[in-house]
Amino acid sequence: MDITNNERARRFETTIDGHLAELTYERHGDRFLLMHTEVPSELEGMGVGGALVSAAVELAAESGLTVVPRCPFARGWLERHPDVAKTVTIEPAP
Repeated sequence: MDITNNERARRFETTIDGHLAELTYERHGDRFLLMHTEVPSELEGMGVGGALVSAAVELAAESGLTVVPRCPFARGWLERHPDVAKTVTIEPAP
């Protein structure tokens, strides 16, 4: 699956069979806020959301950023995938 970091739109995205899936983000200093994951129903169950979160975590790790998962999906995915989560610092839930 080809995940693109669309910096201008501040989102990771992929298009599959004409359906756009995205994870929006904000960057504030050394904090990388994962804001919202949107996966069309046609792509559910294919691991698209997880691939988007994984791409964001990879960028954060490479850049030395702290991940702040404001998106409930992203936070839950990271909790279920400690192998990926351990590659970065994750700000605890409030």
